[in-house]
Amino acid sequence: MLLTVPELLAKIRGELRILDAVSAFSECDDKSGIVIDVREPGEVQAKPAEGSVNIPRGVLEMMVLEKVKEASHPIYIHCASGARATLAAEQLHRLGYDDVTVISCSIDAVCEALE
Repeated sequence: MLLTVPELLAKIRGELRILDAVSAFSECDDKSGIVIDVREPGEVQAKPAEGSVNIPRGVLEMMVLEKVKEASHPIYIHCASGARATLAAEQLHRLGYDDVTVISCSIDAVCEALE
């Protein structure tokens, strides 16, 4: 059975930890975590999210180990809307990371929470 993207996201989200931007950034600070922005470089250039490390979704699996070497290191992932972040979080769990949180909100909310 084929799934639509909204159906896939709904299925995945039931298995992931999801927070709003304000809660995620507060917790990230407390736990000395890392915030990963999985948007494309052009999107980041147009609307930067200060303090986030940009690793585009398309190369996340190949590049994340350069930034996060420990499976238990807290990772908080965002994108423009939460969709790519959800897919990215699922992949990070498959790679073995066990403390991954999706920041599920608009990029405007992410940027506001970082101010």
